[in-house]
Amino acid sequence: MIVFAGVHFMAETAKILNPTKKVVIPDFKAGCSLSDSCPPPLFQKFKEQHPDHVVVSYINCSAGIKALSDVIVTSSNARIIVDSFPEDQKIIFAPDKNLGAYINKVTGRDMLLWNGACMVHEIFSLEKITKLQQQHPNAKFIAHPECEEPVLKMADFVGSTTGLLKYTMENDATEFIVATETGILHQMEKASPTKKFIPAPPDNGCACNDCPHMKRNTLEKIYLCMKYELPDIIMDEELRLAAKKPIDKMLEISKAAGL
Repeated sequence: MIVFAGVHFMAETAKILNPTKKVVIPDFKAGCSLSDSCPPPLFQKFKEQHPDHVVVSYINCSAGIKALSDVIVTSSNARIIVDSFPEDQKIIFAPDKNLGAYINKVTGRDMLLWNGACMVHEIFSLEKITKLQQQHPNAKFIAHPECEEPVLKMADFVGSTTGLLKYTMENDATEFIVATETGILHQMEKASPTKKFIPAPPDNGCACNDCPHMKRNTLEKIYLCMKYELPDIIMDEELRLAAKKPIDKMLEISKAAGL
């Protein structure tokens, strides 16, 4: 049995890859604003309008979107996988328009972007970040590529969650302003206890930037889902196989690239 203390699409992905195991999630309502921004029926119609395009989808999407995709990517391998296609190959990138725009910029591509986004990464305040930088002039500003382009332009480093963590461990700076979900700060503090990590402030009244869906997971809910083995992820086998195919393609390309 797999207890996935995350959001729904993550538990779905675990089930896709582990069909013989029971996959439970502490809170079935732990969704994802990015995944929800790309409903499969609408995306299928969008895809049908562009039959000459291959579909590259960020792994933060539902099983339904995965099943409509040709290959899945993570924020770590997206550039390499997009570069694996011929330059004249037309591509749809879903569901994150910000990550897609960033990949377009670093690869020189002109991928067609689905208009989806993560609420956590869209509410950072440029004004508040600038003030933070003035208060901490020696701090490095680092950001996840799901952030909007104006935020990424300000960053000293742009990278995946793993990339951000590695950067803070290897960089000589002792202060970092971090523009991504605040859960990563705990890992950064564990890896570099002598360094200071400051969450980039959002454009609202909160002092931090949390994913409300992820925060639905609590120790009590984890205990209950382990005790009763519910709620569990049930998936149609035809859907599972269709969703697994682009994940396998991602792993195949990544292996060939030496990742």
